[in-house]
Amino acid sequence: MYSYAIYPLLLRCVVPRRAARPVAAGAPLTVTLVIACRNEERRLAKKIENALEVTYPLAEILVASDASDDRSDDIVRSYADRGVRLVRSPERRGKEHAQGLAIAQATGDIIVFSDAGTDLPPESIGFIVERFGDPSVGAVSSEDLFIAPDGKLVGEGAYVKYEMWLRRLESERAGLVGLSGSFFAVRRSVLTRWDATIPSDFACALMTFQSGLVAVSDPRVRGIYSDIKDPAKEYQRKVRTAVRGMTGLARLAGVLNPFRYGWFAFQVWSHKLMRWLVPWFLLGLLASSFALANTGPFYRWALYAQLLGYALVLAVHFIRGMRQLGIARIAYYFVQANVALAHAAILFLSGKRIVVWNPSVR
Repeated sequence: MYSYAIYPLLLRCVVPRRAARPVAAGAPLTVTLVIACRNEERRLAKKIENALEVTYPLAEILVASDASDDRSDDIVRSYADRGVRLVRSPERRGKEHAQGLAIAQATGDIIVFSDAGTDLPPESIGFIVERFGDPSVGAVSSEDLFIAPDGKLVGEGAYVKYEMWLRRLESERAGLVGLSGSFFAVRRSVLTRWDATIPSDFACALMTFQSGLVAVSDPRVRGIYSDIKDPAKEYQRKVRTAVRGMTGLARLAGVLNPFRYGWFAFQVWSHKLMRWLVPWFLLGLLASSFALANTGPFYRWALYAQLLGYALVLAVHFIRGMRQLGIARIAYYFVQANVALAHAAILFLSGKRIVVWNPSVR
């Protein structure tokens, strides 16, 4: 309840809104686009063509290849005469390591990070640059839009829409505590250090705050994703993302200190740590409902409601046609997300760490 309802209420009513800064006049900002890549021969050419179609002129496009061993690198080289350069990691050391190699070669004032599976609307980079006209903005995050083959929002859409709404609230306060990892932008001056073991979406938000700037989201900046074709792989993506997030926060635990980081620390506590505890709160609620069911009708009906909800989720899991039903779809993805968080917590506490990544097949 706290993480999903009370926290947004506190953001709106308690946390002070950040004052808007006037847009600063100056020379046009130069932009480097960095595309992270690991064995993306199936969709990399389409991604590069998509990048070449953005309306804001790019200084360069760098494809950061994490030791790809398919045709990905050759595809990048075929675009060399169109301003696309390959930055290859000779060893497979993960997405962030490849991104770090690209940062070292980037020349743009703004570095835009994107994955091969993310489509960028033509005007998206222009909207990003517009936000950087505010000198207090150090990072800009896209908002996620998942699209089914028929063009409609997929089951995860309502859940993602809630997340994007919450990010807007954070954006208007102390700033985002995490960016959309598949499409975001950062001032190059913010990237003074780079730790390849920390997820870049979290690290860049933190570095932005430490630089005295703010990370914001913009609903006009959309990252468009196709629905994951394999639900099992999407579940593994959620687990992997959570393990890496927990690892990053463990390495940067100082950000939880409210005396040093103020409202930003409050947002990290509420959005990150408390969210990761939700599955354990749900298990505790179910166990206490069983224990108290015979003490009164309130607890008995609370138990019935939970059992009915979990029965619905099990039905949706085995009868995929039910995923088209609104409330069933939302319940299914909510429970799936929390099962993935519990799974990730067990892996993290057992010492599991994830550095390399396999992009989700969409």
